[in-house]
Amino acid sequence: MAGAHEPTIWAGCMHHFNSGHLVGEWFSAVDADTIALADVHRSGPPATPECEEIWAYDVEGFPEAREMDLLEAARWGALHEEIGDDAWPALCAWVRSGAYVEDADGMPSTGDFEERFAGTWPDFRTYAFQLSEDTDMFDGLPEDHVAVRYFDWDSWIHDLKFDYSVEDAPGGGVFVFRDL
Repeated sequence: MAGAHEPTIWAGCMHHFNSGHLVGEWFSAVDADTIALADVHRSGPPATPECEEIWAYDVEGFPEAREMDLLEAARWGALHEEIGDDAWPALCAWVRSGAYVEDADGMPSTGDFEERFAGTWPDFRTYAFQLSEDTDMFDGLPEDHVAVRYFDWDSWIHDLKFDYSVEDAPGGGVFVFRDL
């Protein structure tokens, strides 16, 4: 069953496209490597001997809107299935941040994504406060201790943010990624 964030492609016949005609269909990216000429011609003119190549001219649900070949589209579809529909928007944001790690095939590394993704937060400040609690930053100090009372939270949060990538999340909030 397709998820709400499933990546899809508009695959078209290169011959017709180069001749000024849009002949193609929308497909799930996961199936891109199985698309045949007959599939892209099913609601348009029939394939001719000049019709030899298929290209993904438009995409939806990808980190970047760009053309690609069908094998790359299929790799993105397989990555979506591996990471899951719920985590897909975060993975796409990680890629858009430019701080992502590629695997040997040039795709985002799912292991690195899972290690670096720190969650979805209302804002980075909220994440920073939770991190300070989770790490017992002032462990052993009373609340009225001078180091606690006069701690410069704004400067600390500002400096902490240099170790993270923060990207807007759909519907509000931010995705937070550790830059290891």
